Amino acid sequence: MISLAVSTVSDSPSTVSATSIDVPGGFDRDDWASGYCNVEQELNAVSLSPLRGQIPAELQGSHYRNGPGRFERDGQWVHHPFDGDGMITAVRFSDSKATLSNRFVRTKYWQEEEKAGRFLYRGVFGTQKRGGAKANAFDVRFKNIANTQVVQLGDQLLALWEAAGPHALDPVSLETHGLSSLNGVLKHGEAFSAHPRFDPGHHGEPRMVTFGVNTGPTSKIRLMEFATQGPDAGRLISDRTDSFKGFAFLHDFAITPNWTLFLQNAINFNPLPFVLGQKGAAQCLTSKPGGQAKFWLIPRDCGTFAGQPPRIFDAPDGFVFHHLNAWEEGDELVLESIYYSDYPSIDPGEDFLSMDFDFFPEGRLEQCRINLFGKGIETKRFSERCCEFAMVNPRREGLSARYAWMAVAERETGYAPLQAIKKLDLSNGDQCLWSAAPRGFVSEPLMVPRPGSEAEDDGWLLVFVWNGERRASQLLILNANDLSEQAVLEMPITIPYGLHGSWVAAD
Repeated sequence: MISLAVSTVSDSPSTVSATSIDVPGGFDRDDWASGYCNVEQELNAVSLSPLRGQIPAELQGSHYRNGPGRFERDGQWVHHPFDGDGMITAVRFSDSKATLSNRFVRTKYWQEEEKAGRFLYRGVFGTQKRGGAKANAFDVRFKNIANTQVVQLGDQLLALWEAAGPHALDPVSLETHGLSSLNGVLKHGEAFSAHPRFDPGHHGEPRMVTFGVNTGPTSKIRLMEFATQGPDAGRLISDRTDSFKGFAFLHDFAITPNWTLFLQNAINFNPLPFVLGQKGAAQCLTSKPGGQAKFWLIPRDCGTFAGQPPRIFDAPDGFVFHHLNAWEEGDELVLESIYYSDYPSIDPGEDFLSMDFDFFPEGRLEQCRINLFGKGIETKRFSERCCEFAMVNPRREGLSARYAWMAVAERETGYAPLQAIKKLDLSNGDQCLWSAAPRGFVSEPLMVPRPGSEAEDDGWLLVFVWNGERRASQLLILNANDLSEQAVLEMPITIPYGLHGSWVAAD
């Protein structure tokens, strides 16, 4: 059963291309492209009033969100939105009221480019300094843009970017304190994942589980677990390093009580075009013809298989950025992931605002059952609809979950911008849909459980929506069980499409 609600409304008429929005799943490209815009203001605790509905009284805490906030300098646009400088948005809820704060992460690179008024560094996804290949050749520095995720660990808010260390911020003011070694845990320049997982308490107390990867012909994964509550919050409590054959492109992973699960995509990396100034590092990644993807299963030090070596199994064809969840079932590990048929990239000479969506691979949710004794892999696809940014109730992280929430395309097949939110019953395929189409576009949904409730789908979804008709940002609060609107908050500034966010409940 599918239910539908449309959130985008207009205070004044605007002109759009009717040919693109009068067909099922259609949208106006200008509406979509307008969501990539520089953020020109930084606000501090500005009150937000609902445009519609009412903020739930039980929703008490802070929604932090990270994403690119600077796409253009001196008339030059980034080649890929992932190269935009990180900006943190914080919406704080208390007593049915909300306030908004936002602030750029003041990395050394952001500060230098702000002062110069132009791009001084190359971007991993293809942004070049002006001057062509000659000006970029042999400049192999990575610009830590701190734009991918933001989480709280102890008394620090961490802005994450997976190819380098985290930037520490003040959780209230969002002021940047600088790069953090996490009390000496990280060496200078050491990579630290932008996609940690939060164990809700499988072994007594909650933990943040994360990793860093040093990649090459042989790749090393450093697996770390941190305490997240009480006086020990932020303390490293588990640390192991394992080596694997082959190049590893790892953005995400999954956890169960006893295991961490990594998927080594079948990818080639030829660094020569990057060194010669012709491409960004990520543009040098290509699918490996005839290559074999691998599952790397690393035992957790707190689990039954602590101290044992990793287990390696063949994985299905395809490319994965994000996993939904994983759990243990007898002799099997079950992993649910969003699969692409190929590595999606924007080549030099292409404009990301003008890319042909018909030639871009769509992401589809699939399940893999991995037999721990090497008896094979079973796969199942849940839907043909293009999806991204999927999550389960955070209390079910690492356990079997019945429900999942994700951002999806309005059209039922093929790649298209994300315009709707879907709740999927993983046990029987039932689904319901909230749609912002034809003129709205969504970012990652964040599921916040209702305090004290044991029902898996009792809570709210927090979703930033770009309203292409009004050229404005909104924060949507949906009821998690049926995706009905609880409240719509109009943002006083434009907030571009983001990447990942987190929730910190009030004490």
